[in-house]
Amino acid sequence: MKILYSLRRFYHVETLFNGTLALAGRDQETTGFAWWAGNARLINLSGKLLGAHVAHAGLIVFWAGAMNLFEVAHFVPEKPMYEQGLILLPHLATLDTFPYFVSGVLHLISSAVLGFGGIYHALLGPETLEESFPFFGYVWKDRNKMTTILGIHLILLGLGAFLLVFKALYFGGVYDTWAPGGEIRYNWGHVWLGSICILGGIWHILTKPFAWARRAFVWSGEAYLSYSLGALAIFGFTACCFVWFNNTAYPSEFYGPTGPEASQAQAFTFLVRDQRLGANVGSAQGPTGLGKYLMRSPTGEIILEGKPCVLGSPCSLAEKDIQPWQERRSAEYMTHAPLGSLNSVGGVATEINAVNYVSPRSWLATSHFVLGFFFLWVICGMQEGPVQLQQDLKKESIVIWNLFFP
Repeated sequence: MKILYSLRRFYHVETLFNGTLALAGRDQETTGFAWWAGNARLINLSGKLLGAHVAHAGLIVFWAGAMNLFEVAHFVPEKPMYEQGLILLPHLATLDTFPYFVSGVLHLISSAVLGFGGIYHALLGPETLEESFPFFGYVWKDRNKMTTILGIHLILLGLGAFLLVFKALYFGGVYDTWAPGGEIRYNWGHVWLGSICILGGIWHILTKPFAWARRAFVWSGEAYLSYSLGALAIFGFTACCFVWFNNTAYPSEFYGPTGPEASQAQAFTFLVRDQRLGANVGSAQGPTGLGKYLMRSPTGEIILEGKPCVLGSPCSLAEKDIQPWQERRSAEYMTHAPLGSLNSVGGVATEINAVNYVSPRSWLATSHFVLGFFFLWVICGMQEGPVQLQQDLKKESIVIWNLFFP
């Protein structure tokens, strides 16, 4: 008897809902999933599922390579990167200026290799890996095998982190916005993170899940997918914060100023203007006083360059030692705020700067923030679905329903 919904959502282990383990095909009667469920039809076909994952990786790498070459083709070296709508080249620029084109080509070649591998495993390779390649085979409810796979992934991630460490230390270095040619601040973070991943991977391979972990987690394919998407959501929110606030890993020279940088740049620009108009910004009160431009400590003292502004302190620098390059940089950052602040710099007073300019920080932070919530929404749809309503729907509408409530 044909049914229009999957009873799998009621089980926490991946067995066919009719009580058999037959793998005759990938239709709805055999797997319990219709065509629109995608890779869910391959839950018990480890070889075909491997092909789908490899092909998916190929698509991701192809996008990276193609988008890289697209940005290289449109790149104008005379203009700042953040004025050209670039999202990949700024990150490559933190490594070196040479491999823009090389990186794009290597990604395209890699995507072709992954694509062929995906096609092979999807069409020609064994349907299951357990018989042909026992090391790569698995059963979803095998807790020990799942943690071993987790450990292998962690080790690979740790090795990837150390690749950047070796690049920074031995193969040309990386760009440090705070001390060019000197200390590389985010390199040691990769040493720390890579070490944790490798040690954690070894630990997961050598140990078995504790009793509390066996009870706390659901050991099924859908559950693993949910956990993975939850991790991606966390990655998205983390990346959002990093690209918006962090000007070390995302240098302002390539990505444009952060919000606080643009705000301080505007205050500095008008401080210079008022000084040239004759205002004594160190002692004047009211609209031309120093407090108009600078922040204050909890006790009310004006803060400049991280220090209280007292006699003989950095206040004198604001009056005497302002360099022309500082004025130019401040004017540049002031007019390229990532949040499109209201001011009269870019046009009329009611027109935001973003009318003619959108910062890559805005694009990247917003997209990762939205995608983070998207993955959380997908998890909710996977864990609890309107099953009873699905039973009552007609066959003609079940396709559309599952597109929105998988």
